Amino acid sequence: MTNQRRQYLKAAGSIGAMELFPNMENIWPNESMLKASADNILKSATDSGAVPGVTAMATNRSGTIYEGAFGTRQAGSDIPMTMDTIVWIASMTKALTGAAAMQQVERGKLHLDTPASKILPQLKESKVLTGFDSNGQPITRAPKREVTLRHLLTHTSGHSYDIWNKQISKYMKVKNVPGSISCQNAALSTPLVFDPGERWEYGTGIDFAGKMVEAVTGQKLGQYMQDNLLGPLGMTSTAFKISADMRARLSRMHARRPDGLVAIDFEIPQEPEFEMGGGGMYSTTGDYLKFVQMILNEGKGNGNRVLKQSTVNLMSKNAMGKIRVTMLKPARQGSSNEAEFFPGVPKGWGLSFMTNEEKAPTGRSKGSLAWAGLANSFYWIDKRKGVGGVLSTQILPFADVKALPLFYDFETAVYKSLG
Repeated sequence: MTNQRRQYLKAAGSIGAMELFPNMENIWPNESMLKASADNILKSATDSGAVPGVTAMATNRSGTIYEGAFGTRQAGSDIPMTMDTIVWIASMTKALTGAAAMQQVERGKLHLDTPASKILPQLKESKVLTGFDSNGQPITRAPKREVTLRHLLTHTSGHSYDIWNKQISKYMKVKNVPGSISCQNAALSTPLVFDPGERWEYGTGIDFAGKMVEAVTGQKLGQYMQDNLLGPLGMTSTAFKISADMRARLSRMHARRPDGLVAIDFEIPQEPEFEMGGGGMYSTTGDYLKFVQMILNEGKGNGNRVLKQSTVNLMSKNAMGKIRVTMLKPARQGSSNEAEFFPGVPKGWGLSFMTNEEKAPTGRSKGSLAWAGLANSFYWIDKRKGVGGVLSTQILPFADVKALPLFYDFETAVYKSLG
């Protein structure tokens, strides 16, 4: 038994954590086994050129149980990937925005099941796209019901992304609507693709949730997060705007092409019209792990409570009834492959997390939480076994043929080490 584990068990006894987390005796890994296995998996991936660089960390409720950084920040360079390397976390931003919105639910400023248009009047004008006329112009109708915050957080609002929806892609071309990563307000002017609450489709809903936070707090989303989430959790390298210090540690983006990986120029606008709560943040693997640890510890992290335990429990349950997550099928080339985590395993969606409704092949417990970022960064949170992890690369398209299996292999190594 390590000194760290002894200290944890001693502290747990003093705060009643043995009752809160009855399985914690079984969640401490064989640390030497985990290090050897994970190091080998990650190093092999960079040595073979499968990915240029990778950082990965795993945690239990008491703290980090593994960390490793391998390869380089840019393919062909000698600048090493390190644990403080900054990456674009893309849609991993969504869980942070969801937590910010749920803080406002706790404070009575936002409500899950009332029309979101009471906070954002523009949503009152939402229409459902039903097709295109003979001149190629869109045909729309009024929705059967209004969008709510619950719809926005669970991707059941009817909002979509052009990356995975051909109808929205066509609409954006016809109406000259900019893409969401432009961070222009006009990017959020696309219609719904179905009536709110009727199915799941990944989209821009959480961008509107971020705007709702701004509306009721009077702050920019990033500043609100800094004051109420990032600062209290000690996430000092997480932001929408890349500081000079962060830029010095920034990884390059890469594209996988038929002839291999190439570095590309890519950056989220640094003076955006709106801070994109659905995917605009930069961070480190270690910073994001602090958020994972907070969820594992029912709303507490870095000695601060940022969410009530009851709120975390609510966020962690499937919140869309019998509706299920479906495969993401690309509507255009270059940004995504076909993407689905654990095909055949039914998946729901909590209040900003995907939930697997059965045990996953990696060892992830039924009811665990997870999602990812477009540049192939990933996380999972297993509250039942008290473990979670984060793995970061900077590669497009999403669901990369090398990076996604690497994440699965890393996660499997963590569970194997638990015994």
